[in-house]
Amino acid sequence: MPENRVTRITGIGSALVDILTNESDAFLTALGKEKGGMTLVEDRDIQQILIETTQTPVVVPGGAACNTIVGVGNLGGDARFIGRRGNDAHGQTFEELVANCNVEPLVSISDSPTGKVLSVITPDAQRSMFTFLGASTELDPALISPDMFKDTAISMIEGYLLFNKDLMMAALTAAKAAGSLIALDLASFEVVNASREILEDIVKDFVDILIANEDEAKAYTGHADEQKAIEKLSEQASYAVLKLGERGSYISHQGHITRIHAQQGNAPIDTTGAGDLWAAGFLFGIAHGFPIEKSGKIASACGYEVCQVMGAHLPQDAWSRIKELI
Repeated sequence: MPENRVTRITGIGSALVDILTNESDAFLTALGKEKGGMTLVEDRDIQQILIETTQTPVVVPGGAACNTIVGVGNLGGDARFIGRRGNDAHGQTFEELVANCNVEPLVSISDSPTGKVLSVITPDAQRSMFTFLGASTELDPALISPDMFKDTAISMIEGYLLFNKDLMMAALTAAKAAGSLIALDLASFEVVNASREILEDIVKDFVDILIANEDEAKAYTGHADEQKAIEKLSEQASYAVLKLGERGSYISHQGHITRIHAQQGNAPIDTTGAGDLWAAGFLFGIAHGFPIEKSGKIASACGYEVCQVMGAHLPQDAWSRIKELI
């Protein structure tokens, strides 16, 4: 790799604290929540659930783009995260934990409480999320500048920003002005359906690396057939990714589609952050000029390892195993 190659990956998105607790199906039923998915709640609702749980929760930094950027930092990459937190203990913890993962935090501070996601994980490894967005939604589009994306190889724009069109456009415009490639993860099929009228233009005008899972790809392309979906995605961006969970992934680049196999091993414990960490490995590889196969293999290793732990944060021994591939 050339000495002067820019490899930084800068992410922009929600600064959230992830709170993870293991509970029974009965506990979830008593909360009146259907298993899986995400429900928006108030801060007090999360506090009430935490009072009711008998378990000691695990607290780690979260948010989709943040998970990816923390992954890049832990891989030894040059990483930066842009977001907004509350002026409270959770916010301070968030910033400290991110910095400890070799990430430069460009995090502004709000009077609102720090955003948080409570994930209730049932014995089948399914997670049901209760989300309070708090300060994370208050990132001001007027404050987003190309300087924030300076010396960046790839800017990772969180798909959830599509719910805030002004912020999304500010991030895309600033990242492009700074000269970086732009990666967009489609976040969820709900996001795709809700932002359909602006999404295609955004992808066409700004996005170089488009990442989707099966549900998102189907919502975006209209194709349930994997081959048709990846072909359609690849018409839109230089790199197109279709993630298929335990069946691996397809990566399309320069007219060639590469099949990447999922890493095999133990059954998953918790799938929180699997897509985010997959993206960390893949973008790290692309930023460092690695071939598609190698970038995909690192991505699969990241996705596999995060499914072996609670939450989106890996222990050092897992990072050591992944780094052996690099």
